[in-house]
Amino acid sequence: MSKTILIVDDSASVRQVVALALKGAGHQVIEAVDGKDALSKLDGQKINLIVSDVNMPNMDGLSFVKAAKEISAYRFTPVLMLTTESGQDKKDEGRAAGVKAWLVKPFKPDVLLSAVTKLA
Repeated sequence: MSKTILIVDDSASVRQVVALALKGAGHQVIEAVDGKDALSKLDGQKINLIVSDVNMPNMDGLSFVKAAKEISAYRFTPVLMLTTESGQDKKDEGRAAGVKAWLVKPFKPDVLLSAVTKLA
């Protein structure tokens, strides 16, 4: 079944690779270039999953997740962090903010799709 997934990453190439994998699996994709842009797209529409980077300009991924979780419509939306950050401190901070899964770049599309299937 098709899910709507918000991709948040400042790298156009990463957004493109993630979007291709997700669209190839039949999902709808919304793209945002950073946390602020992503927040502007949380306008009440149903989003089944958020895939976000951590390190971005304007608003980083963890700040975005905290802000998104304060919006009642998205409080329970699962979040997958897709990032180069692999340190336990960042993962713990993410978990505290409401992140459900952590995938380190570079990633394999099939691993991403497996995580999406479990979360969305």
